[in-house]
Amino acid sequence: MRILLTNDDGIYAKGIEALYEALTTQHDVTVVAPETEQSAVGHAITFLNPLRIKSVQRNGHFFGYALDGTPADCVKIAIAELIKPPPEVVISGINQGANVGVNVIYSGTVSAATEAAVMGVPSVAVSIDSFTTTDFSAVLQFMPMLLQMVEQEGLPAGVSLNVNVPALPADKIRGVRVTHQGNMKYIESYDRRMDPRNNVYYWLCNSAPLPDTDPCADSSAVLANYISITPIHYDLTHYPMLETLRKWYP
Repeated sequence: MRILLTNDDGIYAKGIEALYEALTTQHDVTVVAPETEQSAVGHAITFLNPLRIKSVQRNGHFFGYALDGTPADCVKIAIAELIKPPPEVVISGINQGANVGVNVIYSGTVSAATEAAVMGVPSVAVSIDSFTTTDFSAVLQFMPMLLQMVEQEGLPAGVSLNVNVPALPADKIRGVRVTHQGNMKYIESYDRRMDPRNNVYYWLCNSAPLPDTDPCADSSAVLANYISITPIHYDLTHYPMLETLRKWYP
């Protein structure tokens, strides 16, 4: 298949390199990724500034295109301008750090996959539940099998898959669970500091997450050492509330 590979950790991240090397043995892979890390930028796109692209080499060979924009920018410009004919599937990852619960809303990784779905291209976001691991074996073993299913079965219009993998060797993964987006949240605070000119500034601090008690939630599956797959859609309408609002405004 023709695959567009992107991420939000940046084109020099270890995860995208590992996935590229694994997929190029069987597929036509083009990398278009942010030049610098774009974690937690959500679905932002750039329209007040021009977008610049440059070729990137890794290990002495052409690797892909770096864009001075967001993950969603990368998908939009790759499909519209850079890849002819357009990709048959978009993969965003391997992201370091799970994208589960409310993190899905903030994630640049998930937003890249969502943008592909908006543009009519099947897509998968894939993350590993660690910010430091370099062992991507479980992801690299699973993704070719998932891609085969996507190729054979397709995905509904507007739907992308959000995949989260425990940070374990492949032989320690207990299996795959189909999940829904959970409610896992973080208790957040800000660290107030003073710079040398006596100006106040703040750093956002994350404490331990509040665990999700729903066993069918994405974070629960990962915590139990299962790969989590969640189908997601960009339609944010809360349909039950429509009927309530119609009573307010008949």
